[in-house]
Amino acid sequence: MQHGLIKSMTLALAAAAFAPLASAQEVTLKVHFFLPATSFANTLFIQPWCERIAKESNQRMKCQTYPSMQLGGTPPQLFEQARDGVADVVWTLPGYTAGRFPSVEVFELPFMMQNPEATSKALWDYVGQYAAAEFKDVKPLAFHVHGDGVFHMTNKPVRTAADLKGLKLRAPTRMTNKFMALLGATPVSMPVPQVGDALSKGVIDGAVVPYEVVPSVKIQELVKFHSETDPTEPAFYTSTFVFAMNKAKYESLPADLKKVIDNNSGQALSGLIGKAFLQADAEGKKLTAKNTTNVIPKAELENWKKLGQPLTDAWVADMNAKGHNGKEMLDGARALIARHAAGK
Repeated sequence: MQHGLIKSMTLALAAAAFAPLASAQEVTLKVHFFLPATSFANTLFIQPWCERIAKESNQRMKCQTYPSMQLGGTPPQLFEQARDGVADVVWTLPGYTAGRFPSVEVFELPFMMQNPEATSKALWDYVGQYAAAEFKDVKPLAFHVHGDGVFHMTNKPVRTAADLKGLKLRAPTRMTNKFMALLGATPVSMPVPQVGDALSKGVIDGAVVPYEVVPSVKIQELVKFHSETDPTEPAFYTSTFVFAMNKAKYESLPADLKKVIDNNSGQALSGLIGKAFLQADAEGKKLTAKNTTNVIPKAELENWKKLGQPLTDAWVADMNAKGHNGKEMLDGARALIARHAAGK
């Protein structure tokens, strides 16, 4: 009798000991993005992030990635998909929905960005100070920018603004489209996945993207010329990106898994992604070796800065009209970029 009692108590204690393990929540996050699985964005940033959260959660939280819009919809709809829970985590460009995120467009103004790692950290800080309301419907995990934009042209290189006159040129965001128009081009807005088809069919004469995008679109096979800007100068354009999570999904996580997400988001992750994109640029550029590359000199870029100034002035005025202090936001963005570039 006593032996049976001890045995049953032992079994009960054993069951109690294993109960937390049995009931430990396992979570699969649906991660949705617009580039293919082979893209540098996936191999250098999204997959490593997924591996870290799996490891730090003892494999209790894992990703199921859906590259190339495999969950449906279009790239401009990704933000809504994170908001509405169609996906748990998305990676997209705020600029794909023109005018919806005006505060962060300051980072897409001409000649703002020189170092993507520092500028990505600055962007995270800037959103916290000036633009949190624009992203209140999701849980931001990171904000970042890409490396220097490059002209990829089918028939002739870009050496001066005059070379762009009358050419149809793809650009990613409202600000860059406006800048291309000021330089004399006819801007054509489209997400990256459409660029290859548009180049091959002659719908556009060229595109501005960083080298990082080259392999995803096979740009090196579709154009003959690559025109960079003087590397000592800030980039003539960059784009902002957001890596965001569905709020309800985050809130549903137990405290320890929330902590794993918290430890893998924020300013540090933003900088890490910016650094990965710089690495990706170097890899993408290697693929263009057989084509012709030129550098647009500093003297010509000074002319471009003057041509682009009305765009900066208009952004400040637009922010003022929306009840913000546009000049303060512009100065704040520049100060944050400079501070992080100096390693402070």
